[in-house]
Amino acid sequence: MTTNDITKLLREWPYENGKLNVRIIEGENGRELIQLRIELGVVQMELQGRPDGVLQDGFPTLLALFEERGTHGGIAPDICRQLREEGVQRSHRAAALFSLHRFENVIHDCDRNLEIFDLCKHNASEEQDRVALEQFRPAVIALRTRAAAEWAVSLEDTIEAMAAIDEGLLALQELLGDEAEHSNEVQLLRGMKEALVPRLPTSERADLKERLAAAIANENYELAAILRDEIRLLRE
Repeated sequence: MTTNDITKLLREWPYENGKLNVRIIEGENGRELIQLRIELGVVQMELQGRPDGVLQDGFPTLLALFEERGTHGGIAPDICRQLREEGVQRSHRAAALFSLHRFENVIHDCDRNLEIFDLCKHNASEEQDRVALEQFRPAVIALRTRAAAEWAVSLEDTIEAMAAIDEGLLALQELLGDEAEHSNEVQLLRGMKEALVPRLPTSERADLKERLAAAIANENYELAAILRDEIRLLRE
């Protein structure tokens, strides 16, 4: 007689309060699966496609379905809701992957969620569905930026890490405008940059002033402000 009782699994992997308890296991056919230990059990997610592994009319994700078939006539409210639900699943997976230092996978999930945001913003039939996801865009941009920077740091490429943070800060400033100064995401990325600046090689430090002059000449004042911050940190 077979049993579906998972008590042994739970005892072998106890829940730890205040910690993101995540691991990668090997599933059927050798594919990787993500397991998240929660207080009352275990959540399991696919690493590829939708985290729940449910095909969408034969496609690995609902987003992939729309990319193939298009959005003729707009996207109805119930489909927008399904897209949001898919995005929530992917955001949970991205958080788990970040804790596992699977930064390339985090970037992929963030990019896919940003594509869902754009899809709904430009094609939803109802106004409320066009704006519903925009409140989450800064957080996704910040997580993607952090993953890109951490990935570069793991490869001992401080210059690339700084470039990733600058790109993320610029995207947030363009998105938020005057509100960027009060954004938690902006403050978080600036904190990462402050920690990285002292590790820049001498050649890159000298290049900052040239990049600043070029940004001003091209009237790219948002980038110029970011570079000024980096130069100020070097002097400190």
